Amino acid sequence: MSFRAVGGDRPLRLVQVGAGGMGRAWLRTIAADPDVELVGLVDLDLDAARAALDDARLSGVEIGRNTAEVARATAADAVVNVTVPEAHLVVNTEALDAGLPVLCEKPAAPTVATAMVQAAIAEASGELLMISQSRRYFPALHALRREVKGLGAIGTVRTDFFKAPHFGGFRERMPHVLLVDMAIHAFDAARFLIDAEPVSVYCEEFNPEWSWYEGAANAAAVFEFDGGIRYVYNGSWCAPGLETSWNGSWRVSAAHGSAEWDGDGPPVVHRPEAGGAVPVPLETGAQEIAGSLAAFVAALRTGRRPDGAASENLRSLAMVQAAVQSAETGQRVRIDDVIEKARQEALEATDRDDVRSALRARG
Repeated sequence: MSFRAVGGDRPLRLVQVGAGGMGRAWLRTIAADPDVELVGLVDLDLDAARAALDDARLSGVEIGRNTAEVARATAADAVVNVTVPEAHLVVNTEALDAGLPVLCEKPAAPTVATAMVQAAIAEASGELLMISQSRRYFPALHALRREVKGLGAIGTVRTDFFKAPHFGGFRERMPHVLLVDMAIHAFDAARFLIDAEPVSVYCEEFNPEWSWYEGAANAAAVFEFDGGIRYVYNGSWCAPGLETSWNGSWRVSAAHGSAEWDGDGPPVVHRPEAGGAVPVPLETGAQEIAGSLAAFVAALRTGRRPDGAASENLRSLAMVQAAVQSAETGQRVRIDDVIEKARQEALEATDRDDVRSALRARG
């Protein structure tokens, strides 16, 4: 996929869509990055937009309810979409059709089919649509990936994730809450770490008797990756005591040694022939959503496709959908089957010839 680069020696002019809780975090992140400038904020609730700007101590920002109108009024270069997943298709389509690249909060969409439509719209428009998988942007994860490449063939990668958050609100009512709302971070990081693609998954989920969630808060999944590598995810959102990092706790077993990462500090690598476990030095770099923003800006400046391009992100979302399907059916599910079914659903869901052409090209 190629896309239009944005030249110039000034900061990129951004319009943000969404002024809720996550929107406020993005406002602070944008304000702290000298490579970008917030010129517009879009939200259906204008009072909420004003309050968010006041909270971030930002002034001189255009406010409105329509993305394209605010972008035109401010001569914006790009859009940051921080709306709820159900609104991503509408907002992203409006921005892309207006000739604006988009950095969109994860997940790209509630379903792989809807995410695929958005990726096809981006391709047809010639603009970049990037999904902010923010937990890829930790120096420790990048260091772990670099060290794992020197350990030879990978056998198994494991993530343990145990937290006990009381969110209240919609999350505590969601079906498949852990898989749908949180596990995509680990699944996407596993693709990045292993540097290969998932083939299939078998997943079981359940709810402990003490759970405060209506949907299953526990899940265990075994993915097969290309080359026979196994990725094992074991997680819970109602596990008080001895909680892991929000990044989970990771272990990699490979031909010439093993590596561990507690999700917070530097990873540790153990090569038996080298005499023991050694902490890995970390490089500095932007983290989480600041890392996503930096990668987005770099992609637009250079024209080089980022890791989080919407078309590349589809398989991370497909891992989630396949795990849910496996948990519901008790069967092993192939990732390619999920992708192909989503492509057919996407073709049926759009009446745009340019989008249909892009979707058919994926077949």
